[in-house]
Amino acid sequence: MGGAYLPGTRYTVSMLQLSGALQNKPVMSLRTGTQVAVASAPIFNPNNLKVEGFYCTDRFEKKQLVLLYQDIRDIIPQGFVVDDHDVLVDADELIRLKDVMKLSFELIGKQVETVSKHKVGKVSDYATETTTMYVQKIYVSQSLLKSFTGGSLSIDRNQIVEITNRRIIINDLVQPTPAPATVPTALA
Repeated sequence: MGGAYLPGTRYTVSMLQLSGALQNKPVMSLRTGTQVAVASAPIFNPNNLKVEGFYCTDRFEKKQLVLLYQDIRDIIPQGFVVDDHDVLVDADELIRLKDVMKLSFELIGKQVETVSKHKVGKVSDYATETTTMYVQKIYVSQSLLKSFTGGSLSIDRNQIVEITNRRIIINDLVQPTPAPATVPTALA
């Protein structure tokens, strides 16, 4: 079948979105066709590096509510699409997420180091897979001196060994080795 389109088959395209595409976005109601809130900040679960939901500012009462990721019907350039305003809930009602929300885990700015304690840099951005809301990649900015030689790094989630409140520990990085200089055979 190798990529052939089959009529009547539904294809789901999962996409990676950078953090900026998921923050400070309008939350739109399918029922009313209007904006019901603004999603301001993600709620990270550091145990599995998943965005469990978003803190939102309610458009009507101007109070902080929570939008759970499973209540998002679609993510479009204009924002998040939900069935209606009633999917937004008060944080006190979310018993299962209470401990995760209490952590107030922030990903951007987190120190990244290797298993052998080599400091790599700080998380400057991340990419989330929009179907499952798992963070798939973190982008690490290095110090000014290192950035001249190596630039920023892209770290895949399978390279992450441990996440603590202070740092993210990754597998040791493979250091590039310079190729040995070769002498052309005509000159030898």
